[in-house]
Amino acid sequence: MQSSAYSATFRASEWMRSWSSIGCLLLVAGTGCSQKPADSSGNETNDSIRSVSVQLNWYPEVEHGGVYQSVVDGTYESLGLNVDIQPGGRATPVAPELAMGRSQFAITNADDVVLFRAQGADVVAVMAAVQDHPRCILVRADSGVESLENLSGLTLQRQAGRAYLTFLEKRGYLKDVRQVPYHNSIAAMVTDPKIAVQAYSVAEPLIAEQQGLEVRTLMVSELGWNPYSSVLVTTGDMIRESPDIVRAMVEGTVAGWKKFLDSPAQANAAILDANQHGMTEEALRFGAEQMVPLAMPRGNSNEVGMMTDTRWQELVDQMIELELVNADAVKAEDCFTTEFLSAEM
Repeated sequence: MQSSAYSATFRASEWMRSWSSIGCLLLVAGTGCSQKPADSSGNETNDSIRSVSVQLNWYPEVEHGGVYQSVVDGTYESLGLNVDIQPGGRATPVAPELAMGRSQFAITNADDVVLFRAQGADVVAVMAAVQDHPRCILVRADSGVESLENLSGLTLQRQAGRAYLTFLEKRGYLKDVRQVPYHNSIAAMVTDPKIAVQAYSVAEPLIAEQQGLEVRTLMVSELGWNPYSSVLVTTGDMIRESPDIVRAMVEGTVAGWKKFLDSPAQANAAILDANQHGMTEEALRFGAEQMVPLAMPRGNSNEVGMMTDTRWQELVDQMIELELVNADAVKAEDCFTTEFLSAEM
C-alpha cells in the first residue's frame, strides 16, 4: 500500500534474471514446472482439508485484504482449504515460487502476468480483485500541475523499469521531466513544490496529509494504462490437475474481497499483525476506503474478481506496442481464465 508496494512486482529485467536462474535449476533437477497437487500442497488430494500457499507480491497491505479476510473469518476453511499466506518483499520471485511448487497461488498485477508468460512461465490469472489500477503520480497542489499532461519541468521520483513509465514516456507525458530514483519516501516534496513522486492512491495521499502537504493525485489509469491489480494467479498445471482446489480458492478469495470492501476491520487487524514494516491502523483504514471505488468502479459488488477478454487483449496490445514483449511471445487468451468465476460476474 505504500508507494513502493506495487513497485515490488517485477521489472522485466529483474524477473528475467530470476526466471532464468530458476529455469536452470528445474532443468538440472529434471522436475520441469509441473507439480502434482499432492506434491505441491503437501496433502493427498482426497484429504477433506487441502493445504495451499499463496505468495504475496509485497509486504501484507490492503491490496491483499480479501485473502486475509477469508483466512481470518474461516471462509477458506469452509471451502476445504487451509491457506498459508507467504508475505512478499522487494523483488519477490512470484513466477519462480509458483514454478517450483513452493506456492500454488500468488498475488500480482496483470502486466506482470503478461511479462511472466512472455518469458515462458505458465502463470494464469483466475480472478482480479481491483478493476482500476491505483497507480498515480503525486504532485503538490501549489506546483501548478493540474494533470498528467503538464508535468514538464518537474522532477519525478520513480522506480525505473516499470511498464507504466514506458507508457508515459512513449505517449509524451514525461517530455522535459527529469527522472530520478525513488527512495520510498515523499520527504523531498515537503521542501520542493517541483518534486513529483510515483504513488498509489491508497497510500501516499494520506502520508502527504500527515506531513501537512496539500497534494493532487493524478491517476495513470485515466490515460488508458489500466492493468488489473491484486490479481490471483496460479499455474496451468494447477488448473488442469486440481481444478476443484482452484475453484475453491477463487470462490473464497472473491468472497473475502467482498467482505473486506464492506467491512475491513477484521482483515486489517490481521494485516497489521503480519506487517512488520511500519504499517499503521490509520493507513490501513484509509487504504481500505480508497480501495472500494477501485475494486467496484460502478458500485456493484459483482464486479469484484471479474476479468474480460477486451481488457486483457488491450493490455497485451499495449505491451507489444510499447515493445515490452514481442508480438509472438504471448496471447491474451492464455493470460487468464474466467472458468472459476461465478456466472453473475
